[in-house]
Amino acid sequence: MSMRKLRLAGALVVLLLSGNGVMAQQFKDGKLWLNEDGTNYFKMTLHSQFWIRNTEMNPGSTINGYPKNNFTDIGIRRARVQAFGQVADRVFLYSHFGINNFNYGADRKPSFFVHDITGEYEIVRKHLWLGTGLAGWNGLTRFSGPSTATIMGLDIPLFELTTFEATDQFLRKFSLYAKGKFGKFDYRVIMSNPMSVQKSNGYSAAISEISNFSPKPPKMQWHGYFQWQFLDQESNATPYATGTYLGSKRVFNIGAGFQYQPEAMWHKGAGSDTVTTDMRQFAVDAYYDAPVNKHTGTALSAYAAFVNLDYGPGYLRNLAVMNPANGTTMPNIINGSGNGYPTFGTGNVVYAQLGYKLKNNLIGTTTLMPYASVQHASYERLDKPMTFWDLGLNWLLKGHTSKLTFAYQNRPVFETRTPGANAQLTSHKGSYILQYQVFLN
Repeated sequence: MSMRKLRLAGALVVLLLSGNGVMAQQFKDGKLWLNEDGTNYFKMTLHSQFWIRNTEMNPGSTINGYPKNNFTDIGIRRARVQAFGQVADRVFLYSHFGINNFNYGADRKPSFFVHDITGEYEIVRKHLWLGTGLAGWNGLTRFSGPSTATIMGLDIPLFELTTFEATDQFLRKFSLYAKGKFGKFDYRVIMSNPMSVQKSNGYSAAISEISNFSPKPPKMQWHGYFQWQFLDQESNATPYATGTYLGSKRVFNIGAGFQYQPEAMWHKGAGSDTVTTDMRQFAVDAYYDAPVNKHTGTALSAYAAFVNLDYGPGYLRNLAVMNPANGTTMPNIINGSGNGYPTFGTGNVVYAQLGYKLKNNLIGTTTLMPYASVQHASYERLDKPMTFWDLGLNWLLKGHTSKLTFAYQNRPVFETRTPGANAQLTSHKGSYILQYQVFLN
């Protein structure tokens, strides 16, 4: 989008606000105030994350038919724009646009697409909001709705986006939701209309003994997340939970959630009968983020979750973030090509992440924040647990506004050596990633 178009868009917003009898009083704290006390406002944010990466490829990986064991690429992991605000008493508008995973192998001239567009009305002050639209409001866990601009490491726990790009659009669904607070109790309850699984990449309606999403017209999905916020209260204006506050708040929450969709899955049973099963998922998690020493600026951030995923017998699905490969000569490698690994599956998952922000002005006016995270999953079709870990260092040039992250990610490789048997753990592969983030909030 050209600078001229951006200016025109900004002028149009002001004209629309003025035309509705609402004249902005001032611009403060990144918000365009629509009344004198700022309770009605409009705001825009932008953030982008740029990667340069070296990847050890999964066995058999090819790029345009050429075998590759190792590959270096540069890409845009995320580029996002949010436009939202309390545009009238009791009325909240939220919109979110962007691109994801744009690298050398992607289609050229990508278009910003709609991530979210929702409207909400406050039924009972502070206690009950009702909203609808294409929404990132999800149940199950804290990071089923993550703020990607404030995450501690390179990525959120992606397995917590349990229907990611299968029956949703980058975790968003057409939803009707209720949210609110009662003191320290924060809740969200959602009814979603899953998107057609036939539109997901690589979907096949072929049925086997292994569970998969059913191609039948989907029934409504029900999900919710409930948490007790012991210390400082967090905002629930948008669906996206902060990754780390870098010591600016004292937060300790314990949460629990669920996700349920009747007859979401199917597989072939005894005698080749078609068996339809429900998708059931449950989770508990805890989040702590607080200063250690307010005087020096040190801070601790920690998160842990236990998640039970039931997609039906043997369900297993890979995820390959901004995959540098597009083919494989070894279909017996469960991971698929490039940097893929079994992210989702029927079984239990334990996840943990920990980070420590060092003192302010450690390097000039900047500081460092090392972190580590691990996903340890026991999935039905694997002979050993799937353990994916990530170790990194943030250089906080200006908090989340300007941040450089260097990380190493390690993933296991599983191979099917005997037909019908569980896949065997055969090796581990890694990726080195350097990310630069810019965030205008």
